[in-house]
Amino acid sequence: MTDVAIIGGGAAGLACAAYLCSSGRKLSIIILDSGERAGKKLSQTGNGQGNVSNTDLRCVHYHGSKELVHLAEDIVCSGRYDWRSLFGCLFVTDERGRIYPSGRQASSLTDLLLKRIRSSKDCTCTLRLQTTATKIQKTEEGFRIQTDGGVAESRYAVLCTGGAVARQFRTDGSSYALATDLGHRKTPVLPSLVQLKTDMTDIKTLRGIRVEACLRAERQHKDLASAYGDVIFTSYGVSGSAVFDISSKTAGIIDRGDVVLHLDFLPQFSEHEIADMLRRRWNEGCRDEDLLCGTLHNTVSRMIVRKAKAGGNEASVLQDIVRLVKDFPLRVTGSAGADFAQVTHGGIRGDEVTEELESRIVPGLFMAGEILDLDGDCGGYNLQWAFCSGMHAADAVLKRLRRNSLA
Repeated sequence: MTDVAIIGGGAAGLACAAYLCSSGRKLSIIILDSGERAGKKLSQTGNGQGNVSNTDLRCVHYHGSKELVHLAEDIVCSGRYDWRSLFGCLFVTDERGRIYPSGRQASSLTDLLLKRIRSSKDCTCTLRLQTTATKIQKTEEGFRIQTDGGVAESRYAVLCTGGAVARQFRTDGSSYALATDLGHRKTPVLPSLVQLKTDMTDIKTLRGIRVEACLRAERQHKDLASAYGDVIFTSYGVSGSAVFDISSKTAGIIDRGDVVLHLDFLPQFSEHEIADMLRRRWNEGCRDEDLLCGTLHNTVSRMIVRKAKAGGNEASVLQDIVRLVKDFPLRVTGSAGADFAQVTHGGIRGDEVTEELESRIVPGLFMAGEILDLDGDCGGYNLQWAFCSGMHAADAVLKRLRRNSLA
């Protein structure tokens, strides 16, 4: 029997194991993961560059059960855990506050966590890959974990199995049953940080173009959310950091229909400033298709001018161009779905775990990371939750072990 069984070898599970291995306590640990290698999703985060955190750590960037949002404020936003110590490398911050390893290689983060785990002088940690946990049973001594490759027994168990998106990482939502079979409940799970499908009538020519813009989502004349960042035009709609932020704040609403995105291509300029520039160029004899040349991407500018002229009123063309630059509407037809999402919105309810992330239903069972009903905005917030919640669960397990050794 091991001291701790960690089910799931992703960001939360590896952070939990690394924290335990750095505690100075002699422990036996087993990590069970269904994939062919640990940390597969972590190794690809941030477009492969490893966006692990953000300088703007406020609870407003987290969504889900109120209990877990409050906990994120305590263990993530407060800087309570020194997550950088898990890696020991240097980190850099970009102009938007996103934090990366200075080598800009996400896979190195997985390598560093595994090296910390394997190099521990105090802990014995066994990593069993391609091993799927199918059932957890509470016993007098702790837990009996049935897998497709045998049985593991442990005094404490930590569920870090992820959510219900991106099935290529073995996270299809089936692992929620490990908790629900024990009596836990989950909120509806939905894709978040996901590309959005839109009406393509006006933007077919923009495929592959990236702009920085303000994005606002509206439904039935009511604002739902807004964001600033990258907007990437695709063959089916839009992607990019601003789109991901909108999707995280509107999960469960987007697919109901009637949502319209409004793009402000030049948020740093007022309508008056843009109108003055256009009038000057018009008076200088500038051709219609060149009115926005140098101000916007040429393909974007030609699309806007073409749409403005399609209105049929030559007297108001300049006015319509200004309007479209500052408020370009795109009707949303849905999201790209769970297979393309980066994170799950929803999960095991926050009122069913304690502030130490221990199950209120099954003592000795802890949960961390995406399995819980908490998700963050785009920009490193979800990995920060994974690391800190994994460390927090490990901290709670260590307290139980110390308490029991003194009893």
